[in-house]
Amino acid sequence: MASETVKRILDAEAEANKSIADARKRAEEIVEQARQQGAVAVQKRLAEARTETEKIRQSDKKHLSEYRINANEKCEKSLKLLQNKAKNNTEKAVAAIIDGFF
Repeated sequence: MASETVKRILDAEAEANKSIADARKRAEEIVEQARQQGAVAVQKRLAEARTETEKIRQSDKKHLSEYRINANEKCEKSLKLLQNKAKNNTEKAVAAIIDGFF
């Protein structure tokens, strides 16, 4: 009878050790799976960030181009006004010089 009790205790210990080993293995699998899912999630977010960054760059590039065009147009208008004023002033200056000599 004592040997049967010892056998039951040994069997219970073996069963407990097996359960513990199975639980450890399952825990390691869960941790590994979570690590892999985390890595995938990080890669996905990085890809999304790269896409968003490229959209922002393209938008900024478009706005910069529009700004340059507008700035160029304003500069051209200002230049023409200055050229016209200079032409008028030159004509007046020439007329004044001629009138002064004659």
